[in-house]
Amino acid sequence: MFTGIVERLGSVRFSGATRLVVEDAVVASASAIGDSVAVNGCCLTVVELDGDSFTAELSQETLSRTTLGSLRRGDRVNLERPLSMSDRLGGHIVQGHVDGVGMVTAEAPELEVGLDPSLSRYLVDKGSVAVDGVSLTVVTPSTGVFGVSLISHTASSTTLGLRRKGDAVNIEIDVMAKYAEALMRPYLQSIDSPTAGARSAGIGG
Repeated sequence: MFTGIVERLGSVRFSGATRLVVEDAVVASASAIGDSVAVNGCCLTVVELDGDSFTAELSQETLSRTTLGSLRRGDRVNLERPLSMSDRLGGHIVQGHVDGVGMVTAEAPELEVGLDPSLSRYLVDKGSVAVDGVSLTVVTPSTGVFGVSLISHTASSTTLGLRRKGDAVNIEIDVMAKYAEALMRPYLQSIDSPTAGARSAGIGG
């Protein structure tokens, strides 16, 4: 579990078909084999440590649903270690489970991201969304696109300040919105069903 508050900007040392090596002495020295690290918002497991770097394996699911497969040597990446029970929740609850890949349509500070329209229903004014693992507040939600305003600190301390129009970014929707939809779905379906409509009109038995 993460908060979307990026700790470090790491650098890709190696990116292969199934392995990613990220250089950052602080995160590497504080990690152990089997620990989780969010890399651009994607929860990965540390499988090797080598001084100032760590290695993670990339599954086909990860490669197909995130931007990690397109990383190249020297690319900067957002890093966050998991939340501990004594930490402050400075952002929002981020699982590191990417829902889809979006595309930057306007650059920081008024960052705008296009996304699959099916995800738009989870975005609300002043709601939360994670972009490349960064917890952000939605200011202009719309079908197929949303906007966020970045303060200078966020732009300079994460990769979002480096993103250019057309760049791909990882999107994670607020898990609370997905749970709310799942809980309400049976009730909404019962209201929308023809039988329910007939009974409410006094026609059914």
